[in-house]
Amino acid sequence: MNATQLIKMANQIGAFFASQPDPVQARTDFAQHLKRQWDPQMRTALYAHLDANAGEGLSAFAVQSLRGLREQIEPQVRA
Repeated sequence: MNATQLIKMANQIGAFFASQPDPVQARTDFAQHLKRQWDPQMRTALYAHLDANAGEGLSAFAVQSLRGLREQIEPQVRA
């Protein structure tokens, strides 16, 4: 899946969760959704885009959530 598709999906999911009244809980729920529903390769690709392009195309909510909760979302590298 290419970065454009991942960005679009992350923004759509982010828009849903951003509508929640508690912004902290909204970011946590967004992170949990990506962790549970997205394949590790999708999450890795999204973080590669975030790191390489400063999150270009991602909503502010998605960028804040991805950066702030990275340890909960990003796949663990196995040694």
